[in-house]
Amino acid sequence: MNPVLVIIGPTASGKSALGLDLATRPSLRIAGRAFSGGTVINMDSMQVYRELPIITAQPSAAEQSRAPHRLYGVLPAWEVGTAARWRAMARIEIETALAAARLPILVGGTGLYLRALTDGLSPIPEIPAGMRAASRALWAELGPQAFHARLMARDPATAQRLAVNDRQRLVRAWEVLEATGRSITAWQQAAGAEMPPPWRFITVLLAPDRAWLRARHRRRFEAMVQGGVLDEVRALEAVLAARGRLDGLTLDGIALPALKAHGVPELRACLHDGMSLADAVTRAVLNTSQYAKRQMTWARHQIISDIVVETTENNQRRDMEKFLDKIAT
Repeated sequence: MNPVLVIIGPTASGKSALGLDLATRPSLRIAGRAFSGGTVINMDSMQVYRELPIITAQPSAAEQSRAPHRLYGVLPAWEVGTAARWRAMARIEIETALAAARLPILVGGTGLYLRALTDGLSPIPEIPAGMRAASRALWAELGPQAFHARLMARDPATAQRLAVNDRQRLVRAWEVLEATGRSITAWQQAAGAEMPPPWRFITVLLAPDRAWLRARHRRRFEAMVQGGVLDEVRALEAVLAARGRLDGLTLDGIALPALKAHGVPELRACLHDGMSLADAVTRAVLNTSQYAKRQMTWARHQIISDIVVETTENNQRRDMEKFLDKIAT
């Protein structure tokens, strides 16, 4: 199966920089296939909105000029992006990258988007954390061949379509079977959704030190203020007001995600409710850090990662080098 590299983690953990570093390499070899660089594909639910490049920390124009970047700023703020909509766009961009012999590199922190892509849109219930941990432990105990054989004995329909070394999907299939008594294939078919795409997802979870991450949140938000984020929020309000959407709702009563982007509510309070800019920054940084903690907790329990990178900045690249060398064949 063609590989797709996934870099997921909490906000400001270094995902975009690492993705760009990999995408700009003239050659990459991963899972037995050679690539001439990579294509960075956004997997963040807020970075899809074109009116919010600063506050959602989208890659700059200079960064995007260094390697292909896709699905950044592709939706207007008055629309509602969904996992299904992103999934359809992402599948096209992945196929396009593979056809050009470029490695698809999904970068972002929206776990729901990743789950929609890897599992398909199906009503599989949340798997208890203990069951997920036990499934991963079984993989480590048995190894790929024996694990695949054990799944084949209980769920041949799923095992037959999965490669022996596809750890993420095999472990996912086992935990769903154990937790629900029903195969993941049956769940997917019952939902009437498309079957998951025929790619091997190789997932890297960035999990840096929390104190380092909190400091990054503050530095980044202060840089956003210097970069004109208040004007960005004013412009967003003007666009939504012109379309009758400043109440935060679409015509069918659905709340607009763009108005909930981290920092937007706090800066709107600064613009309209008398909150000082300093207090708005402090509150936005606190809310962002709390959200990052929730992201990390969810990812550790719900994402089946091929590697967890707990280092920061340059050391992330060092650890990725070792990982890529290990899975080159």
